[in-house]
Amino acid sequence: VNQILLLLLVLTVCAILYNKVHQVPLALRNETVDLESPEEMEEEIPVVICAAAGRMGAAVAAISSIYSNTEASVLFYIVGLKTTIPHIRKWIENSKLKEIKFKVVEFNPMVLKGKIRQDASRPELLQPLNFVRFYLPLLIQKHEKVIYLDDDVIVQGDIQELYDTKLAPGHAAAFSDDCDLPSTHEMVRSVGMQNTYMGFLDYRKQAIRDLGISPSTCSFNPGVIVANMTEWKHQRITKQLEKWMQRNVEENLYSSTLGGGVATSPMLIVFHGKYSSINPMWHIRHLEQFLQEAKLLHWNGRYKPWDYPSVHTDLWENWFIPDPSGKFKLTRPDS
Repeated sequence: VNQILLLLLVLTVCAILYNKVHQVPLALRNETVDLESPEEMEEEIPVVICAAAGRMGAAVAAISSIYSNTEASVLFYIVGLKTTIPHIRKWIENSKLKEIKFKVVEFNPMVLKGKIRQDASRPELLQPLNFVRFYLPLLIQKHEKVIYLDDDVIVQGDIQELYDTKLAPGHAAAFSDDCDLPSTHEMVRSVGMQNTYMGFLDYRKQAIRDLGISPSTCSFNPGVIVANMTEWKHQRITKQLEKWMQRNVEENLYSSTLGGGVATSPMLIVFHGKYSSINPMWHIRHLEQFLQEAKLLHWNGRYKPWDYPSVHTDLWENWFIPDPSGKFKLTRPDS
């Protein structure tokens, strides 16, 4: 009996060892398949865009252009106020954009309380969603790298290329310089636009002079941002931006009477000398040249392609999707 029990014990031990030895390669083999699977390897590209009341058609056209020009997996974070979210959600779900991957994020304007100086000259620049870009890590939690786009853009290239923009170590963001294209200076002079810090900050104020930034320093445009969320949080970028917003409320360091209004100026201060560069063809905003070669067109300024007058509205309308509810309508000469 003892011999039989001993034999059974030996056989049991052998069976256990056999299973373990043969299960390890199986587990590794399954793991390898998963790692090599294109679906698993595919990295989502998070794109943040705002859907503001009266401008939702802009967000829809921008999203349409991005989705149509890439094979990449794009996850759209569509940011709106509580009152506008139902409209943009229905627009997407009841149009050909229903196939996109998206999340609707509510922005609470109370975070801006006491941080915005009321300025009647260009009140549209004080809209809460203009400041969404300041709060990216609070709105987008799980991504290391994020693209932020203004709503008045059309993407003609593959958004993967923009996402692949390299950020230097220690840089929380990449922007496109306002002096980056060969003929920018001539175009800027001809249309009266500013492309230096002088156009955004009030150098009569001591707080601005104390920054030690030359007024002739080339500015950048924060309408297109590739951001590193880890660095952004590590450097407390949002807190720095809020500090300058509050100082502006107290000291009027910049205003919407200057070139870039109130959202660009604090970013120029906080990111001075600490940002990487975006390929200039990925942010064409003086829409006189490079229209066909441009990867991204930006109708920055007062004249928007869904309103009248504007320029190159045909390029923009190629991507516009009418509002199924009929609430949003294009403004045209014959309308």
